[in-house]
Amino acid sequence: MASILLELIGVSVFVLAAGILLDIAVGDPSPNSPFAAYYKIHPTVLMGNFIKILERHLKNPDPKREKANGILLGVATVAAFALPTFLVLWAVWTFLPAIYAWLGLIVYVLIGVVLVKFAVCIKLETDWAKAAAKALAANDLEEARKYSHFSRRDSSNLDGSQISSAIIESMAENIIDFKFSPIIFYSILGVTGAVAFRAINTLDGMVGFKDKEHINIGWFSANLDHVVNYIPSRLTGALIIASAALLGKDYKNAWRIAKRDHQKTQSRNHGWPMAAMAGALNAQFEKPGKYILGDAAEPLGASKILDALKIRDVSILLCILILLPVLVLVRLFIFPF
Repeated sequence: MASILLELIGVSVFVLAAGILLDIAVGDPSPNSPFAAYYKIHPTVLMGNFIKILERHLKNPDPKREKANGILLGVATVAAFALPTFLVLWAVWTFLPAIYAWLGLIVYVLIGVVLVKFAVCIKLETDWAKAAAKALAANDLEEARKYSHFSRRDSSNLDGSQISSAIIESMAENIIDFKFSPIIFYSILGVTGAVAFRAINTLDGMVGFKDKEHINIGWFSANLDHVVNYIPSRLTGALIIASAALLGKDYKNAWRIAKRDHQKTQSRNHGWPMAAMAGALNAQFEKPGKYILGDAAEPLGASKILDALKIRDVSILLCILILLPVLVLVRLFIFPF
C-alpha cells in the first residue's frame, strides 16, 4: 500500500511539473499565429466554441428563463469537458495495466501532462511582455500596442505608460486565471480539477459580463468564477507581496496598496493581485474611466514590465512550493483523476 501511495504522489508531482515545463517550452498559440490548426484544437478555443454554440440555443427573451438557462450553460460546459477527462483517465489507470503493467501509467502521464499544459499559460504571456518591453525601450509604440490588446481595451491611442499599465495589469490578474487557480485545482482535484477550472474561467471570459447581452445568461458563470477564484486571488496578492520582498522590491507598499485599492476594480477578485503589483512596483495603473490603482511614485515603462515578470515568476514558484504538501496530503486519501 505504501509503495502504491508513493507512486501515486510521484506521478502527480511529475504531471504537474512536466505540464508547466511543457508550457514554458512550447507555449500556447497566439490568436495571430500562422499555425491555425494548433490554435483551433487548443482546449480553451474548443471550450469557447462550445459555449458560443450552446449560448445561442439558450438565449431567451424572458429574463428569468434566461437566468435559469445560464445555470444550464455553466453546468453543461463544465460537465462536457471535465466528465470525459475523469472517465478517460480512470479507464486508463484501471484497465490498461491489465494489458501491460506500465501501459496505464504511461498513457495516464502523457494525457495528464498535456492537459495540465493546456490549463496554464506562461510562455505566451512572457513572450508578449518581453516583446512589448523591447518595443517600448525602442520607443516603437505602434509595435508595443500589438501586445496590449489582451487587456481588453482599445490600444490604438495608448501612450507608452498606458501600454505598460495594460500589460502589467493583465499579467497580474492572469496569475490567478492561468497560473495559481489551475495549479490549486490540480493539487486538490487532479487533472479533472484543472480542466474544470479552465472551463469555468472560459465561461466567465465568454459570457460573464454585465452588459445587456450577457447580464442574464452569464450571471451564473460570472458568480461561479468569483467563488472558485476567491481564495486563489487573495493568495495571489499575498504571494506577490512575498515575491516583492524576496526580490528587494517595496513589499510594504505592496501590502499597503493592496489593502487600499483592491476594491476599486470591477472584479472582486482581480483587484488584489493588481493592486499588490502596483504597490510592489511603486507605480500607478489606470484603466481610463474605470479605476486607478497605486501611486505614481515611479514612471511605468519597459523596465517595470520586466520587473513584473520577475515578481510573477517568483510567485509561481512560491505557489508550487506551498501546494506540494497539499497535493501529497490529498493523494494520501483519494486519487482524483
